Amino acid sequence: MSVLVGLLVIGAGVYFWLLRTRHAALMAGDPADMAQDVQAAARNFGFVRHANSHPVDCLNDPNVATAGLGIGFLELGGRTRTEQLDGLTRSLQVNLAQSHNQAKEALILGRWLIGECGGPKPGIDRLSRRLWKLNAIAGFQPLMAVLKDTAVLGDSAITPP
Repeated sequence: MSVLVGLLVIGAGVYFWLLRTRHAALMAGDPADMAQDVQAAARNFGFVRHANSHPVDCLNDPNVATAGLGIGFLELGGRTRTEQLDGLTRSLQVNLAQSHNQAKEALILGRWLIGECGGPKPGIDRLSRRLWKLNAIAGFQPLMAVLKDTAVLGDSAITPP
């Protein structure tokens, strides 16, 4: 009888560890998928990271900088909701004349750039300086339209004018 109980305990332990390792493998796959999305978006925008330089300094597309600033302002208010991201995507489509896929990829790359800067506040600072270097005052006109639309989305740290 004790042998049977021992076998049941060993079987339960093995089952527990199998479930745990399977769950860990699934969780490890999520960041890998996210990295593939970022890589695909970077390839589509021609983003090339140079050695010994910050990723934002390697950015050559003002539309990606605008998308990154939009997502940065949304993240200032806390966790972003799906409705907010959809509204930001529509705003990028209208104000930057992008397709839906281009706007989505710009947001993916922009969010990654914000993360590489260490959060929304330093990301906004660095991306706005890069946008100025790329396009001077002409780059800020579409940005202001996107940020105005972002302010309307609610729960953000900015308010509409």
